[in-house]
Order: sequence, then C-alpha cells, then structure tokens
Amino acid sequence: QVQLVESGGGLVQPGGSLRLSCAASGSIFSSYAMGWYRQAPGKQHELVAAITSGRSTNYADSVKGRFTISRDNTKNTVYLQMNSLKPEDTAVYYCNAKRTIATMTSNYWGQGTQVTVSS
Repeated sequence: QVQLVESGGGLVQPGGSLRLSCAASGSIFSSYAMGWYRQAPGKQHELVAAITSGRSTNYADSVKGRFTISRDNTKNTVYLQMNSLKPEDTAVYYCNAKRTIATMTSNYWGQGTQVTVSS
C-alpha cells in the first residue's frame, strides 16, 4: 500500500508560480513511477507530467517548458514546479503512484489539491 498526500496548491495570479508536493509513505517509493494529473470542471482527467523510477520524464504539450516534475527518493516526495501559470491551468491536481511487477499493476492516488489561476 502507498499513501499519497499532496500539498502546495492555492490561488495565484496569471504568470505566477506554485510548487506542488506529494509525500508518499507505506512502500518502496523509488520503485514507483509517479505522475501528476489534473481535472478541471467539465473537462476530462488528464496527465500533466510523469517521472519514472529511472527519472525519465514526460509532459503534456500544454505544460511543456512551464512545468517541471522531479522526485527526491530520500524524502519519498515528488514535486511539480509550475511556472508561467495560466487561467487554463486551474484544476484539481492529483498525485499518482504506479508500479507494474509481472502482470500486476499497483495504482494509487492522492486526495487532490486545488490550483486556481486568476487575477
């Protein structure tokens, strides 16, 4: 089992920055691929950024060049640095941990943190 707790959301003006954190506990954090997803009202759940156990990263086209995902395995924490925020980044952001061993996939979610970009 993995427990995930997000923090760092809030209200920010367009062009501003926020850093989200997701603290994990309960299992071997370093073996999990970690991701940040978001869901805005009336829109589909979407992948924002992901980082593998080997630290390979990928990003949604809409955030490339503005967001950076990173992980600190010594702190069991994954981060999402969000710069040049836009109103369309407003959403609830969720942390995800996923690991596949043989044919079994373990998949865990945090409770979400609200990010609002507005003047």
